[in-house]
Amino acid sequence: MSDSRLHNSRFMKAVRCEPTDTTPVWIMRQAGRYLPEYMEVRRQVNSVLELCRRSDLAAEVTVTAQQVLGVDAAILFADLPPLLIPMGFDLSYEPGPTIHNPLRLGDSLNRVRAIESAEEMGEVLETARLVRSQLADNIPLIGFSGAPFTLASYAIEGGGSKDFKHTKMLMYADPGAWEAFMERVVESVIIYLKGQVAAGCQLVQLFDSWGGCLSPSDYRRFVMPYTQKVIRAIESEVPVINFLTGNPALLPLLKEAGGQVIGLDWRVDLKEGWRTVGHDVAVQGNLDPISLFADLDTLRQRTKDVLDAAEGRAGHIFNLGHGVMPGMKPENVKALVEMVHELGQQ
Repeated sequence: MSDSRLHNSRFMKAVRCEPTDTTPVWIMRQAGRYLPEYMEVRRQVNSVLELCRRSDLAAEVTVTAQQVLGVDAAILFADLPPLLIPMGFDLSYEPGPTIHNPLRLGDSLNRVRAIESAEEMGEVLETARLVRSQLADNIPLIGFSGAPFTLASYAIEGGGSKDFKHTKMLMYADPGAWEAFMERVVESVIIYLKGQVAAGCQLVQLFDSWGGCLSPSDYRRFVMPYTQKVIRAIESEVPVINFLTGNPALLPLLKEAGGQVIGLDWRVDLKEGWRTVGHDVAVQGNLDPISLFADLDTLRQRTKDVLDAAEGRAGHIFNLGHGVMPGMKPENVKALVEMVHELGQQ
């Protein structure tokens, strides 16, 4: 593997806000059930959790998605909640992730621990090693974790939530318990991400998929210090993409939390979002995922609109504003990648 080719790849140059021959693109959930190649592998196991634990199969779907789509980076096939298992939580997929022993207000924290070694998530590390050995030497591998708030919310709510009642009750009613729990989450995330980097990842993304439920004041008090701590621990080794969905009002705080790349979801105009976070950082995004259900002429125009909003500025990584949705036509996703590379040429 050539470190020079990776360092000078289109993707990594954009991360550093350096000029590129065209706009790089990858797609959140690019390895997923919309791809026939993924479904062929998925039929070999009983659940997503089992697929995540089969490093050979997880590596196969990671590499295949990058090659089939022609995107400029691969991202590990894994999921956010499994990190909670070695921390003391009982997780299954039914079919979505469900925590059977959630942490609630008044519960003892004694049963929750920080992981002590990244090898407690050894399947993911082995996936990273396998993927890195199979990828082209100019294709970076993105590692990732749930951001501290999103992981904590999974552990407290027991799964998805519309109002995050239990999470906010713990934050508001027992700030001491919240702090103690978040410190254990932060310690685990740092160990986990550093393990991914050592296994072959060139950068990592923090997914704060549920952080948008918070007001700016709550984010600053209850979340930002912990996200900041993770980013500061990792960015000395590799760049970090800091991504949060659902609340453009949090963008200034997202920038303050850190990251070499700020992920923008589709709820904010890319031009305005970049101005908000500052042109000293790269940005990632931000096509509305529903656009991929449109006809190709409409998809092309909407792709061009996002690229136009970037104004040809170095440091734009094209992505969806969130992940590929079920039922997507693979040919539309492939066409999107081709459109970005064509229209994004400087």
